Amino acid sequence: MASSSLSVVLLLCLAAVASAQMSPTLYDASCPGAPATIKNGVVAAVSSDPRMAASLLRLHFHDCFVQGCDASVLLAGNERNAFGNVGSLRGFDVIDQIKSNVEQACKRTVSCADILAVAARDSVVAVGGPSWTVSLGRRDSDTASETLANRDLPAPSLSVTDLITRFAAKGLNHTDMVALSGAHTIGQAQCKNFRTRLYSEENIDPALATSRKATCPQLTGSGDSNLAPLDDTTPDMFDNAYFVNLKLNKGLLHSDQVLYTLAGGATEDIIDGFASNQDAFNNAFAAAMVKMGNISPLIFPQGQVRRICSRAN
Repeated sequence: MASSSLSVVLLLCLAAVASAQMSPTLYDASCPGAPATIKNGVVAAVSSDPRMAASLLRLHFHDCFVQGCDASVLLAGNERNAFGNVGSLRGFDVIDQIKSNVEQACKRTVSCADILAVAARDSVVAVGGPSWTVSLGRRDSDTASETLANRDLPAPSLSVTDLITRFAAKGLNHTDMVALSGAHTIGQAQCKNFRTRLYSEENIDPALATSRKATCPQLTGSGDSNLAPLDDTTPDMFDNAYFVNLKLNKGLLHSDQVLYTLAGGATEDIIDGFASNQDAFNNAFAAAMVKMGNISPLIFPQGQVRRICSRAN
């Protein structure tokens, strides 16, 4: 336990040092058009496919939880093949197009990691969620690790204790964890990730279970990739309905519902607060995204600025 605590303290110290070297105005002189180019690309993608907002947000989350926010998840292979990523991560083409557009304006200036961080923020705003200030200066890794992704990414089958441990290892507290879980107010999940909950768990709304069973058969391998909205109420709107749903046993994933019904007092009060106060959720989510976006970034002279996000220079 002492070793684990020391690791978290070290992580927080490194994040603080990195944050001090980063700035939201970093590209004001070197690439002033970058923010608008990123935003325009995100808005166009989300307008064409509302689900893309959740996909881009998820890309940033899955990047930061493995090796830190260094765009390692964008490299072809490796992390993309991890259990929690293969066949489900989307949005690579959107980031590639945005990167191409930014490169046309200012070559090898804006990192893929920074583009991903800004795109995540702009995605949330595009579907009605809060904004936050993104500090810039992350550099891109030239390596990625499937092994670390399998170890560090939270899985939909985890208990509350395991979830708390995974988030704490990244310097994120209970409130951060619950707020970031609220990202599931948008997006969809594959049948294979909620099948066990449908057919084996009792703390699920009967009507929701019946509805989801129609497209998610009990037999493993049948309909594994069929999709269902994580928030059945307002699936394409960033609001606090996710938390209201948890109070009604309407969380789709096991890892969602356990935050309320099996948390043993660890997170229920936080969920109650977010369910009754949209502004409280928005503020906590924005704060948590800032903290997550500062997890172990590579800062000059470390790392590189990739010309193409899917491969190292």
